[in-house]
Amino acid sequence: MTTQTWTFQSIARVHSPLTEKFGLPRQPGLVKSLQCQIEILPPYDRDEAFRELSGYSHIWLLSVFHMHLRDHWQATVRPPRLGGNDRVGVFASRAPYRPNPIGLSLCALQGITREQGRLMLSVNGCDLVDGTPVIDIKPYLPYTDSVADARAGFAPDEPARQLSVSWSPGAQQQLAQVCTEYPDLQVLVEELLAQDPRPAYQRERAEYGMRVYAFNIRFSVNASQAIILSLDTD
Repeated sequence: MTTQTWTFQSIARVHSPLTEKFGLPRQPGLVKSLQCQIEILPPYDRDEAFRELSGYSHIWLLSVFHMHLRDHWQATVRPPRLGGNDRVGVFASRAPYRPNPIGLSLCALQGITREQGRLMLSVNGCDLVDGTPVIDIKPYLPYTDSVADARAGFAPDEPARQLSVSWSPGAQQQLAQVCTEYPDLQVLVEELLAQDPRPAYQRERAEYGMRVYAFNIRFSVNASQAIILSLDTD
């Protein structure tokens, strides 16, 4: 049988505080303070296409790993959950390096609004970078999408908080200056860093940077503590 090729169109794009892959939650729902806007693109931004969706608390987003596009796929990958050393089959993982770079994210639906004529879905717990193309949206159905006795292989439980987070005096001062414009910044940064965004092969660096909104969050890690050094702007 010959391989079939399909063409899909983006129906929406993600507006996220995170503009780079570094720092992105590795699964949806791990950073519940991460709020994103899903902008529905024409001609799909018709109100009737979303009739009754507001009655659902959660939605599935099918997206494209547009920052992971490559000419070949990998049969095995090294999940961060296994320390980045052990390999598993790509289809036993949620790694982005797949034959078809399609992501699946379960997000809490907060509202559906019109903003300057644009149809927007507000969601929490998203794990998508700014600009991610969305190719479909489906409602979450608890009676069929939730399985009480399901097994989860090498990732049976939600990952524990890996790092405690503290702010240097200088970073605290910078935060105080922007907290009115970005009221969720402190909680969001602390939740992101608590997940330890560092790749397994980059644990020895003296300093790291993570982009959130317009800021480069500079931090260091000492044992199990992340210390926020500054909030830089370009």
